[in-house]
Amino acid sequence: MYNAKRIKEIIYSFGADLCGIASIDRFQDAPEGFKPGDIYEKTKSVIVFALKLPAESLFANSCVPYTHINSLIAQKVDRMTFKISYQLDENNIKNVIIPTDDPYEYWDKENLTGKGILSLKHAAWLAGLGKLGRSTLLINNKYGNMIQIGALLVNIELEPDEVADYEVCPPDCTLCLESCPVSALNGETVKQKLCRPLSNYQNERGFILKKCFACRKVCPNSLGIK
Repeated sequence: MYNAKRIKEIIYSFGADLCGIASIDRFQDAPEGFKPGDIYEKTKSVIVFALKLPAESLFANSCVPYTHINSLIAQKVDRMTFKISYQLDENNIKNVIIPTDDPYEYWDKENLTGKGILSLKHAAWLAGLGKLGRSTLLINNKYGNMIQIGALLVNIELEPDEVADYEVCPPDCTLCLESCPVSALNGETVKQKLCRPLSNYQNERGFILKKCFACRKVCPNSLGIK
């Protein structure tokens, strides 16, 4: 019998740093078309896990190390999601993988706004892995905002984790809002039309670089809640 404890053991055995479970009733406020059941009708639980990122790339003078770290961690999370999916499938637990980044279907060309088929940061919040800060980044009490998230939808009911109850932003802190060079943050959401040209900057050679990550870097809890 596979319960929440056993499934978490499997996921941690593949190298996850965090793992939590959310019941589908917690996604009632998600937009229509972006709920777990809209993606996979058999969904009864959402399994969410995360890997921590090597943090010192935040402080490099070049954006290349941070860009490279993000690319590598995304590939690693997706490979882990596949391995977890395969293991669950071998034990007759039907599941659907959610990509950690792209591809996705929703694209608003005018506002340069993309949406994943499931918001992983919201799924992670609902699975107890952290809370959303004013930067809109998920912040975990141990690893801060330096994490990459993966998820799977499964066809069995699992005991959900408690939603995090700790505070992730100091009461009067607005460093992330003030540090944004294009004023893309308002404390509740991010205007992708302003953010994307820098966070996904294409240089003359054609490389896509994460040229700006100021909101992540200046956060006093970027590496964990002090």
